[in-house]
Amino acid sequence: LIVLVLSISFSNSLYSLAQQHAIDTAKYASTPSPKESLKTKQDSLRFIYEKLPKRSTLRSAIVPGLGQITNKRWWKVPLIYGGFIIFILAYQDNQESYLSFLKEAQYRTLNPGPGQFENPNYQAYNINQIKDAKDGFRRNRDLCVLGLVGVYIANVVDAYVDAKFFRFDISDKLSLR
Repeated sequence: LIVLVLSISFSNSLYSLAQQHAIDTAKYASTPSPKESLKTKQDSLRFIYEKLPKRSTLRSAIVPGLGQITNKRWWKVPLIYGGFIIFILAYQDNQESYLSFLKEAQYRTLNPGPGQFENPNYQAYNINQIKDAKDGFRRNRDLCVLGLVGVYIANVVDAYVDAKFFRFDISDKLSLR
C-alpha cells in the first residue's frame, strides 16, 4: 500500500512537471502549422482524458461503482456490491451470535451454579467457552467492518488507477524508440 501511494505521488509530480513544461513551451510557440494544428487537437483530447481520473475517483467515492461505470468497466460493479453484501451479511450473522452468547454469559454470571442456563442450546458449554465464543464473534464482527472499509477503498483506488491507464497502450506492437 505504501509503495502504491508513493508511486502515485511520484507519477503525479512528474505529470505536473510535464504540464508546466508544456505550458512554458506553449508561450513561445509561433503560428501553428497544419501539423501543429493536429497536435493541438490531440492535446485537447489529452486534457479531456486527464480529467477522467479525478472525475472517476470522486464519483466512486460518492457512490461506490460509479467511477467504474464512468470508466466503462461495467463488469466490476457487481464485484464491488458483492463484496459489500458478503461483509454486511457476515456482520449481521456475527452480531446475532455475539448478542446471543453475550446474553448467555450475562445470565450465567448473574446466576452461578450448576444447571443455570438461559438458552438450552448452550447447556453443554461452560462459562469460559461461552465467553471465548462471545469474544470470537465480536472480533469477527469488527473485522467485517474493516472488510467493508477495505472494499470501499479498493473501489476508489480501482476507479483512479483504471481511469489513469484508460489510454495506456497494451498492444503487441510495443517497442522502445
